[in-house]
Amino acid sequence: MNMTMQEMSFHWSKTATVLFSGWPGESLPRYIWSLLFVFMMAAVVELLSIPAAVDKGTGTVPTLAAYSRAFVYAIRIGLSYLVMLSLMSFNGGIFAAAVAGHVVGFFIVKARALRRSNHNQEEDLESHV
Repeated sequence: MNMTMQEMSFHWSKTATVLFSGWPGESLPRYIWSLLFVFMMAAVVELLSIPAAVDKGTGTVPTLAAYSRAFVYAIRIGLSYLVMLSLMSFNGGIFAAAVAGHVVGFFIVKARALRRSNHNQEEDLESHV
């Protein structure tokens, strides 16, 4: 049996195997694409963590809302597992890209929530005046 073993500790090189055999290989442009891909997957995981706002008074069908939430949840969990599997390459650049993607996604989610909160507070102040 001729099996090659990957390094089982973090290493910093453009040589890695991320998700698929031979990808990105030893190609620097493909390594950069894999960094961007992992970054985007991690950011999307955070963006999909926003709870869906379903208003009960707008006539939304509860079953349809539940199916759509379940679908978004399935996508989010699938992407989370792909990010986790990418980290199993033990490549430092891939790890940094995943952490940065989660941070950027979290920042976007929290900035949007803060903006909504401030907007709602302004509306409340205007309605009391």
